Amino acid sequence: MESKVGKKKMVDRFLDGIERAGNKLPDPVTLFVILAFFVLALSLILSKLGVSAVKPGTDETIEVINLLNREGLIQIVTNMVSNFTGFAPLGIVVVTMIGIGVAENSGLISALMKKTVLSAPKKIILPVILFTGLVGNVAADAAFIILPPIAAMIFMSVGRNPLVGLIATYAAIAGGFSANIIISSLDVLLLGITQTSAQLVDPTYTGLATMNYYFLIVSTFVLVVVATWVTGKFVEPRFGKYGGEIEVAEPLTALENKGLRWAGIVTLAYIILMAILVVPESGLLRNPEDNGFLNSPFMTGIVPIMLFFFLLPGLAYGIVTKKVKSDRDVAEQMFKSIGDLSSFIVLAFVAAQMIAYFGWSNIGPILAIKGAEFLQNMNFTGAPMFIGFIIICAFINLLIASASAKWALLAPIFVPMFMYLNYSPAVTQMAYRVGDSITNPITPMLAYFAILLAFARRYDKNIGIGTLISALLPYSVFFAIMWIILFAIWFLLGLPLGPGDGIYLK
Repeated sequence: MESKVGKKKMVDRFLDGIERAGNKLPDPVTLFVILAFFVLALSLILSKLGVSAVKPGTDETIEVINLLNREGLIQIVTNMVSNFTGFAPLGIVVVTMIGIGVAENSGLISALMKKTVLSAPKKIILPVILFTGLVGNVAADAAFIILPPIAAMIFMSVGRNPLVGLIATYAAIAGGFSANIIISSLDVLLLGITQTSAQLVDPTYTGLATMNYYFLIVSTFVLVVVATWVTGKFVEPRFGKYGGEIEVAEPLTALENKGLRWAGIVTLAYIILMAILVVPESGLLRNPEDNGFLNSPFMTGIVPIMLFFFLLPGLAYGIVTKKVKSDRDVAEQMFKSIGDLSSFIVLAFVAAQMIAYFGWSNIGPILAIKGAEFLQNMNFTGAPMFIGFIIICAFINLLIASASAKWALLAPIFVPMFMYLNYSPAVTQMAYRVGDSITNPITPMLAYFAILLAFARRYDKNIGIGTLISALLPYSVFFAIMWIILFAIWFLLGLPLGPGDGIYLK
């Protein structure tokens, strides 16, 4: 018993140390400014040293670009506004929060949570939230905006710390980004890169978007179990009880129940409309070229679709419950939701500049290629070789957040290399997806980390980056351990990864 207590205290001391160190960092706005200047200085130094790398699959040499010369300074000044307006999370956040703001300020989300909480056993609330976060990746980046604040409110409504719900859901979405029970647009995107790389060895090779489907399904349920355990073992004890104002989940009134019924009717009607537009092969929101679903207007337009998914039921609920009496009430609810994003908008401006400078300098791609070459020169075989590949991908992910960008650099090296060793492109892609996911929760290079911080400061104005990273680190560590173990077992047993795809070439 004493050894267990000692281990627990040791872990807590370690996480406390990370939290203290992280919280000594400057304000996130200042930190991103410092990082931006650091990238600029590093671009000057590395360019003078002639640091470069050969792009995989081509004869193109990538060199570090100096951003502190005349051309670089002009690029910085003339692109400052477009860096901000082109910052992908900005539009997603603003658009989705308009709909969520109406649903939240009209009382719909609160009433729906009360209904759910009062009718569901409290023991299964966390696993259900985590599962929703993992599956929510099918909505791509929108999941980062929609689900964590809802989870925080659910936790608060049952007397648990909303920060725990917020952090756990973010960890599930980010850390389990490749796990799902539904084929998503990411599967198609990665397949295109994998197939092109495999054709360097076998010009006749064709792959399927479902090449990793079996493994991804099992991974989803494994990660739910792991995340549930991590939340109860490490995260919830660290935050304790919430000291702010707690919303008590009291029974709904007759008028609120009526509002929920009408909101449900509107939601059902909206879902039926979307089904009519998507399910038939000739549906208007299908891909007009091949009548497909994954690369369809429905998938690319998921953000505005989610906007109306929240906005319309929110209006219905507000009208029935008299929370919405005129168009002014709707406008005020939208204004309030956007007003809450003021800190994020400022943070997004400086973060967008730093990320743009990092991309312009070519530092990230060169580091990725150098790391890949290092692993290629190691004489690992079998499962240890793929585990090493997973670890390298995880570290690269701390520098380059885009899954497709990293895979475009790594696939032309590793897919052909492993094919020459008789390994299927499917297993190489799966190993990459594991490595690409496990460090997502703790990398500030993932733009949605800034959004998490903005959401967290709704409940604790003084919360810092160190607090968040110390809370998210256990998820990354145990996701990595369990996912690598699952991958190794799958590999050693030679199980199929998806329909028609296994570990080895046929």
